[in-house]
Amino acid sequence: MAIYHLHVKVIGRKSGSSAVASAAYRAGSRLRDERLDRAHDFSAKRGVVHSEVMLPENAPEAWRDRERLWNDVEAFEVRKDAQLAREVEFALPREMNQAQGIELARDFVQGEFVGLGMIADLNVHWDMAEDGMPKPHAHVMLTMRAVDENGFGRKVREWNRTEMVERWRERWAELANERLAELNIDARIDHRSLEAQGIALEPQSQIGAPAKRIEGRGLEGEGTEADRAELHREIARGNGARIIADPALGLDAITHQQSTFTRRDLAKFAHRHSDGIEQFDAVMGALRGSPDLVELGKDISGEDRFTTRAMIEAEQRLHRAAGLMAERERH
Repeated sequence: MAIYHLHVKVIGRKSGSSAVASAAYRAGSRLRDERLDRAHDFSAKRGVVHSEVMLPENAPEAWRDRERLWNDVEAFEVRKDAQLAREVEFALPREMNQAQGIELARDFVQGEFVGLGMIADLNVHWDMAEDGMPKPHAHVMLTMRAVDENGFGRKVREWNRTEMVERWRERWAELANERLAELNIDARIDHRSLEAQGIALEPQSQIGAPAKRIEGRGLEGEGTEADRAELHREIARGNGARIIADPALGLDAITHQQSTFTRRDLAKFAHRHSDGIEQFDAVMGALRGSPDLVELGKDISGEDRFTTRAMIEAEQRLHRAAGLMAERERH
């Protein structure tokens, strides 16, 4: 099932970060850090399926070299608490293949970041999630200053505005949904909160915390990671209890993303919104036993496909409305 996730953060020296180390980790490569006089080697990292530096017009061609780019950023920013880069991380639809996901990520980055004058270091990761399914996502490190053929200029404060982040969040959902429709994939994402969508479940994090501490200091400690994991389980338990009590909540959440779904889609949803095998089984039982669940038969792949009574009724209303409009046009 397609999920919505887009997160923006700043990479800065105040937290002990290095732009070169951050870039090396996200690209799964080895880069020499001139400021720290050391190499950051993440070339053993798996799952990086696409990596490129995208330049706006008039940017020096030399900055297509990732190592040169981020070392120049480090050299230009002299303050001890300097903000070095902005990172945008977003989930790609699982329903797309790698080529489609990479093309979508590149189009979004070109239109929303490079087109505004930012240099974008794009890396697409195709990791595996806990449920054994792909967890495709993109990391984009962005420069924070205006650039021209002579190098870096002023910091562009407009790129820090909350309205800009909201624009990116909304535009990502629009572009992803347009592409899903073009590919005839029955899935969609929504940048709005669950509450705004009318879904009575508590939000859960979409992409897990990084498996490694990449800069050695300045990132959350082990205690914070443990607290985050426990909070995630607590929210999952709460959502599982809500779905068991009223499975219509779960079915409504599923059909906000796709109008029909398979048994595997149900299992993915139950896995995400439960804690432990016992609650998973209970959530699955509640969903499968709901009177709102409608079995449609097997699809072209031979999988059982389902929808809900609410979706069927909504489609029937649309057909009736279309029929009335056609009748009026004939008269």
